[in-house]
Amino acid sequence: MAIERCRPAVLHARARLAAVALLVAGAFLAAGGCGPAGDAAEFHGATMGTRYAVKVARLPPGIRRAALAARIEARLEHVNACMSTYRPDSELSRFNRSPSTDWFPVSADTVRVVHAALEVSRVTDGAFDVTVGPLVNLWSFGPEPRESAAPEAAAIAERLGAVGWSRLEVRLDPPALRKLRGDLQVDLAAIAKGYGVDVLAGLLEECGGRDYLVEIGGEVRLRGNRADGTPWTVGIEAPDPERRRVEEVLVPGTAAVATSGDYRNFFEQDGERYSHTIDPRTGRPIRHALAAVTVVTDTCMRADALATALMVLGPGDGSEFAVRQGLAALFFVHTETGIARKTTPAFEALAAR
Repeated sequence: MAIERCRPAVLHARARLAAVALLVAGAFLAAGGCGPAGDAAEFHGATMGTRYAVKVARLPPGIRRAALAARIEARLEHVNACMSTYRPDSELSRFNRSPSTDWFPVSADTVRVVHAALEVSRVTDGAFDVTVGPLVNLWSFGPEPRESAAPEAAAIAERLGAVGWSRLEVRLDPPALRKLRGDLQVDLAAIAKGYGVDVLAGLLEECGGRDYLVEIGGEVRLRGNRADGTPWTVGIEAPDPERRRVEEVLVPGTAAVATSGDYRNFFEQDGERYSHTIDPRTGRPIRHALAAVTVVTDTCMRADALATALMVLGPGDGSEFAVRQGLAALFFVHTETGIARKTTPAFEALAAR
C-alpha cells in the first residue's frame, strides 16, 4: 500500500488547515518594497507558525520606526496569546481543555473571531467549521502522529460526532464561549491569520497610516499607494505544485485578499490523491476539481474564512454562492486539458480596473 505525502515544510502543522497560507497556496506579493523614500519602512518577523511583513509608504507623523515595530510585535503577541492552539496557556487552548459546557470567559478579540467564523458557517451551511480539527488530525494533516493509510469509515464517523459548528456558542458581553459538548475543540487557523492582518492594519490606521500593505503567511490587506505613488499590487500564484509562478496580477485598491488551495499539501495512496482540505460535513477530503480560490473583500478575516469555505464548496456550488453573495472570487479548476480560470462578475470588475 503505497502512500506519498506532499507537505510544505515552512508552515506550522495546524496552520496548514483548510485555509492554506497564501504565500504557499495562492497569492504572494508581486511588487516589492516601498520605494526609495526616506520615510518608507518595512517590518518583518515570525508569527502564527509563518512570517509577517508590514510595509508602509511613509511612517505616520510622529511615529518612530522602533516604536512601531514594538507595537506590531505586541499586537501579534496578543492574538497568539488569545488564539494559538500551540500555546498551552492561550485562551483557546484552555477553552479546548475544559470539559465544561458552561460559559468560558475569553477576550473580546477571541469572541470577535469566533463570532465571525460562526457567521460564515451559517451562510455556507457548514462548509466552514472551526471545530473540524479532530478530522484534520485523523487524516494526518494535523499534529497527531501520521498514519500509514487513510482512516477507516468507523474512525471518520466517530470523529464526526465530535465536530459541529452549531455546538459552539458565543456571548459578546461579557465575552465568553460555550461548548454544547464537552469534548468540542476549536481551531481558528483558517481565520486567525486574516484577523491578525486586520489587527495590524487597524494599528497602522490608529497611528495615522494611510498607505500600507500588511501580510501574514500570504494573507494580504492593502490601502493607498507605494512611496513612488504607484498602487500596491498582489500576484496570484498559478496552482502548480512543481514550481511557483504568478498567473495574474491584481490592483485591488483598499481591500483584503486571501487564497485557499489544495495543490501543495496532500498525500497519495494507491493512486488516489487526498487533499488536506477536509469537508466538515462529510469528514473526508474534498473530491472535486477546484485547485485554488482567491477572494477579495473588505477585511482579511472575512476573506480568509470565505476562501476556505469556497474551497470546500467546490467550483460549482462555490461559484454560485460567491455570485449570490456578490463576492469577488477567482477559481482555478482542474480540467482534462489543464487548469481553467473561472471568475465572478465582481472579480471581473476588479480585474478590469
